[in-house]
Amino acid sequence: MNPLNPFAESARVVAVALNPALDQTIEVAGLQPGAVNRALRMQVDVGGKAVNVASCLSDFGVNAAVAGQLGRDNAALFEELFQRKKIANHCCYLDGLTRVNTKLVDTVSGETTDLNMPGPEFDPAAAADLLQQVLERLGRLVERTASWVVLSGSLPPGLPANIYATITARVQAAGVSVLLDTSGVPLKAALAAGPKIVKPNRHELAELLDRPLDSLASVVTAGRELLHASPAPEWVVVSLGGDGALFLTREHAVQAQSLPVAVTSTVGAGDAMVAGLVAARLEDLSLTETAQLATAFAAAKLTRLGPHLPRPAEVRALAGQVVVSAID
Repeated sequence: MNPLNPFAESARVVAVALNPALDQTIEVAGLQPGAVNRALRMQVDVGGKAVNVASCLSDFGVNAAVAGQLGRDNAALFEELFQRKKIANHCCYLDGLTRVNTKLVDTVSGETTDLNMPGPEFDPAAAADLLQQVLERLGRLVERTASWVVLSGSLPPGLPANIYATITARVQAAGVSVLLDTSGVPLKAALAAGPKIVKPNRHELAELLDRPLDSLASVVTAGRELLHASPAPEWVVVSLGGDGALFLTREHAVQAQSLPVAVTSTVGAGDAMVAGLVAARLEDLSLTETAQLATAFAAAKLTRLGPHLPRPAEVRALAGQVVVSAID
């Protein structure tokens, strides 16, 4: 057990980081592929989807923990973030480096180009050992104060595609809710374990159902298919980029419009929305209020480099500006 756990007793949300990363963000004015580009500035942030979720929750005042794996050789930046934001560190330390992803932000076009590394490669024995350790640590956290577990992000090579399904089944059997945010085969496998909330984007949902989702109506229909599967999530949230996001339960569906904000970086906006979803469920907000708060989290993150939010009062003020409309 890593010693950096002074905040474990109060963690209400655990984010599972099976493939964390350091995000190296480089700003370029007018990216020209194949040419020499002069960078304006560079910033290195602790990242990976689960770590981003925990970081945003902490900024909002929600006590969070991270369980998963870190490379021992470059763990210092993660440890500094966890200590500064009072995030309980329950990660397993592995030999080698945590992967480093590169984000190229074009300040002229506003576009971000991601170069993401796959992560460390696990053989079957190492994969089984990591899963066992993560389950043990989650078990201890669930016995204390955690009421939500967030499973988000890709899997490194060698981890079984059903690992999120295994964790979901174990955690929810203990009475704790799971929010799932992944894609591809791990998403399909984990849905069979019945997570409480699923948050794909439009592309991920289309890939899951193996058909194009070219209209809002088709996305709503697809989301409702998930809600009537067996087992079925209680909520499906589909992010639509510039078109906002859909929030669906079995009874209702609403669309939240994106807020017009000055975009500094789009990296981690989806993770911020996941954090906002969990924060809203902890407050037992209505569907419309949840849509507003989750959208505000994403908008607030767009104004920052790295997995950070402004003060909670500013985020709540943004939530009050989010336009939400009901869908028949």
